[in-house]
Amino acid sequence: MAWGILDVPAGKTVPGTVVLADRSDLPSEYGHIPAELLRHGTGNFANVVLSPQPTSSPNDPLNWPTWRKDLVLLITGLSAGVVGAYGPMLSPGFIVISEDLDISIDVLSQATAWVVLVIGLSLFVFNPMAKKIGRRPVYLACSIIMFTASIWGAFAKNYGSFLGSRVWGALGMAPYEILVQCTIADLYFVHQRATRIAAWNMFLLCGISGGSLISGYIIENQGWHWMFIWCAIIFGALLPLVYLFVPETAYIRPPLEQRFAGYDVGRGVTPEKAELAAAVEMSENTTKTTTDAESAPARIVGYGADDPKHSFWRSLQIFTGIYSHTSMLRIFIRPFIIFFYPGVFWGFLMYGATLTWIVVFSVVNASIFTVEPYNFSVSQTGLISLSPFIFTLLGEGISGPLNDYITIWLARKNHGIYEPEFRLPLIILPLIIGAAGFYGFGATIHYETHWSGPVLCFGLANMALACLNASVFPYILDAHNELSEEAFVAINARNFLTFGLTYFVNDWLAKSGALNVFLVLGSIYVGVVLTTIPLWIYGKRARYYIANNKFLQKFMQED
Repeated sequence: MAWGILDVPAGKTVPGTVVLADRSDLPSEYGHIPAELLRHGTGNFANVVLSPQPTSSPNDPLNWPTWRKDLVLLITGLSAGVVGAYGPMLSPGFIVISEDLDISIDVLSQATAWVVLVIGLSLFVFNPMAKKIGRRPVYLACSIIMFTASIWGAFAKNYGSFLGSRVWGALGMAPYEILVQCTIADLYFVHQRATRIAAWNMFLLCGISGGSLISGYIIENQGWHWMFIWCAIIFGALLPLVYLFVPETAYIRPPLEQRFAGYDVGRGVTPEKAELAAAVEMSENTTKTTTDAESAPARIVGYGADDPKHSFWRSLQIFTGIYSHTSMLRIFIRPFIIFFYPGVFWGFLMYGATLTWIVVFSVVNASIFTVEPYNFSVSQTGLISLSPFIFTLLGEGISGPLNDYITIWLARKNHGIYEPEFRLPLIILPLIIGAAGFYGFGATIHYETHWSGPVLCFGLANMALACLNASVFPYILDAHNELSEEAFVAINARNFLTFGLTYFVNDWLAKSGALNVFLVLGSIYVGVVLTTIPLWIYGKRARYYIANNKFLQKFMQED
């Protein structure tokens, strides 16, 4: 295997390893289905083999027109943006809110910690439900929860009611933070995913930073209750859009070998089996009609080609079927097992050590910038978030398309074979940017530089998160696609880490100072990111051993 990735025994295939580019020197173990029978991309991607291979059914989400897929992504992305804002939106007004509710800033920051904890716990409910009954019911239920929680928060008059509204809202936040990636896997091919994940992540992270940016002015001029009122208005507008234009994207797709049951390598499609075969239909641009079933390769009827296309009214159904026959108990237990898969544990460390540290910024910014030497007002404290907002846009705009380009280029250099580890080289970028952000923030605060110093470093840390997620989430989707729901639940165990840190970070900051706090956080971040090196080397072998473990095969595979 090239570039330091350790290979598996010859002739063995590994989950996640797929043919992504047409090459004449394709290894023999990947040539059991001729490339000309497989569906390809179009335009600049005409020589890219689509993975996963769609069926011929018009109801297969992979076959939906691009505008319909992107509309689903836009609506779920906008919802994710508001969810992103919902968590830290009150941080610029912590001092004002704590005085109004007659509590300390520490108690108020602990309310944020409880929100983070409930998000992590609710994933153990909603993601198994999404795997069992589909994504659509979960999206609708959580949109309703967010709408009602916002109304509740707008009328909260004491800390108990305030905390109750925040916890109830946290239940609805979880799917938009983590289930959207599974929807992206439902809708898009491997070579398109990083760009779309970057788009979703842009909505989420811009919501986190942009919410604080706007909320400072709203809290200062209208009062903090109006933050909840505006959230209720926005979710009230998004709820009907989710109902009308986010149909079910879960789809049961038979294995590729089953769809090629009638193909006999070396002869083409046997006349006896051609009528019964469920082969993948070739691309419109590369199809050539032939009447000789023995000539290679013939075009035969694709699986699902005769399915009647679902009407718009059919797409409005909330429950459309059961998408997993595995028991809920097994689905619930799986995240605890998959957490220890090397790639998933790496994703937990990467996502946790970055996003948790970013949440720390939102918790401590008010206590840093509203006192000497900066003396910012509430609205000025909110303006700090303009930096991460801009840097997040820049990071997502670069990282997603660049990651997809790198993976296709590496696959072509690797005889047309794609490995999920090809998502990892881009990690070099967030390693450098993130280290500068975390170390720089602590140093500039400690030495009381001009406010532009820490604000710039705050933006760099957010840009690092944007670039990092463009590698982490596509890697998990590609390496463990069949268990993506469980994998993302496991990764979001980082919420428990965030809960613990936000619970005491203000005390830690007061006792140790910004330099020591962010020196520790930055060093942990660098150490965690460097674990990408062993994953690059051993990742493929780890996937191979997992796939060949008899217990894991039995317990983790679908019934």
